Amino acid sequence: MSNSVARPSIFWLVSEPGRALLELGVSIPFKKVFYSKSKGDGHPVMILPGFLSSEHSTKSLRDFVSSQGYQVFDWGLGRNMGKVEYMEALLLRMMEIYKECGRQITLIGWSLGGVFARQLAKEKPNLVRQVITLASPFGGINEPNNITWLYSLLNGGKKVDDVNAAMLEDLPMPPAVPTTSIYSKLDGIIPWQLCMEKEEDDIHQNIEVHSSHIGMGVNPTAWAIIADRLKQKKVNWKRFKPQGLLKMVFPRN
Repeated sequence: MSNSVARPSIFWLVSEPGRALLELGVSIPFKKVFYSKSKGDGHPVMILPGFLSSEHSTKSLRDFVSSQGYQVFDWGLGRNMGKVEYMEALLLRMMEIYKECGRQITLIGWSLGGVFARQLAKEKPNLVRQVITLASPFGGINEPNNITWLYSLLNGGKKVDDVNAAMLEDLPMPPAVPTTSIYSKLDGIIPWQLCMEKEEDDIHQNIEVHSSHIGMGVNPTAWAIIADRLKQKKVNWKRFKPQGLLKMVFPRN
């Protein structure tokens, strides 16, 4: 990743909590308009939380996905402490879900949860329908950001750079399944450039939204994208294009 990528400004960082609360507030009327049972085809969806977050942080997102007509599963590991060792347990959980439902799984990962989701899809692409990431720094988790200091503090001084070098090199590589990378240039935690595929193609797309980092999982625009993507099938997956009034809430590049 280019050295020109810098950590987000202090302004975006300190305003994260307030902006996230605003997004949560907007999501309430959005639910009343958008919530509708039995729209989806019922395929399983596993949702992975961000660093230091647990299943509690993804409850609103899980409720929304469930309301759209899908079987929703938490990642099952409690609080996300960013341990590489989670991969083995997550692969087993994914295989259990696949065995229970008999259908390929959509993986939705928020922040660090999205990094895990992409790696899971690389390990078992035959079990995965698609991957959706929300502000996930797969483009360089060891690049400057506003959270790595906390990772080191909670892991006895261990740095992100101490993670297996081969794994760090592999993280930016896209999985061989349809992948939607949702990012925000207003992210106060992670440089938005790290949350994007280097190159888009027929099954890998980047989508910008207006959102904070910690509010991405309750952001109505992100929810609208997720609802649209969940309807997509792996065999004929199509890139997202906002329709109608939805065009008004997307950034104009």
